Amino acid sequence: MTMTATRSRPVGLAAIDREMARQHADARASFEHNTAMAAEVAASIRKTGRLLLLGMGGSHAVGRAVEPLYRAHGIDALALPLSEQLGQPVPLDGKTVLVTSQSGESAEVVRWFAEAGSVAEVFGLTLEGGSLLARTAPCLVGAGGTELAFAATRSLTVTFALHLAILAALGEDPSAALGALDHKQDNDILQALAAFAEVTTIVTSGRRLQGVAEALALGLTELSRLPCFSLEGGQLRHGPMEMLGPKIGVILFRGDDPTAELVTAMALSVVEAGAPLVIFDASGQSPVAGAVTLSFKPASGLAAIVAMLPVAQRLMIAFADSRVDNAGTPVRSTKITRSE
Repeated sequence: MTMTATRSRPVGLAAIDREMARQHADARASFEHNTAMAAEVAASIRKTGRLLLLGMGGSHAVGRAVEPLYRAHGIDALALPLSEQLGQPVPLDGKTVLVTSQSGESAEVVRWFAEAGSVAEVFGLTLEGGSLLARTAPCLVGAGGTELAFAATRSLTVTFALHLAILAALGEDPSAALGALDHKQDNDILQALAAFAEVTTIVTSGRRLQGVAEALALGLTELSRLPCFSLEGGQLRHGPMEMLGPKIGVILFRGDDPTAELVTAMALSVVEAGAPLVIFDASGQSPVAGAVTLSFKPASGLAAIVAMLPVAQRLMIAFADSRVDNAGTPVRSTKITRSE
């Protein structure tokens, strides 16, 4: 029997397991219990036609993931790190501003509200109803309270559900995404994990699903302590292809949308370069030869994201557990980042 089989689950990963076990139920409750505030945010977005999504870490990755979904409704949507808005701000006049912070207390949130002054169309998304963010701005509040585990898992899924409530208020049909929440897929990740047995880093990439790729790269880095990172598909094509080879793992996200062919083209290039490749695939298209494919029901947007995310989280956790003894216990960070 191997050491891996006999050692107990690291306490940090056990905490993440607990968060993940209830993320679907909490996400469903979050969608259902925020209807009134979602309608208020949607009314503001309709009025301004412009949306600025501010957040840090996983909260910013969520903003990146939903940017294209709001743009599909004709909204001029832009996601920026809150730190960037503090240092080199875009003008807020005429915009609806959504500040996302699972704790509602991170250093950038505290400073931004201290410095921003009176801005009429500011709303928040948080898991903590008693936080500074929730006390300062009208908020959609996710169910289940603050996420206790280090890497974002439940907080991502719940925050996506809050955006689903806003998008539904803007006229989007939420049924496919809710169906993905209610009937989660349980893909086998062992082959994907085996593909990455010898890699020294993982690069995640997507096109319209780039935001979920960025969320996964952040979690991989936090938990495995390896320099995993994300590059949007076009950006990966423009030069960074030089790094590809047997030691560089690549994860691609392909949805049932017009960018799927570009993801397929990238997959073929990655395989040709000899880099181990895993594809999270909700495109409905044929698998790419030479890649490990995790297949999902054809979907795009939030339906694809909420289907893929829990499986991506399991792969992230298993990869980290294979690399470090105490995965999930931060050594240089804290759950709530209180310093800039």
